[in-house]
Amino acid sequence: MNNIKNFDVGDIIKMKKPHPCGSSEWEILRVGADFRLKCLGCGHQVMVSRKLVEKNTREIRKKACN
Repeated sequence: MNNIKNFDVGDIIKMKKPHPCGSSEWEILRVGADFRLKCLGCGHQVMVSRKLVEKNTREIRKKACN
């Protein structure tokens, strides 16, 4: 069975490799074929393919529901 991960805007993900600033945690700003991620260490934003995000994600923390 596939290990399907559900990503939503606002979730915090932990990646395998850290960003050069030292943080491994990213906030998801956009979901689709490409993801827009914001580094929680320095605020840098990047566009990454869905395939790369799914492959390199270690942990998903869901956003708090208000």
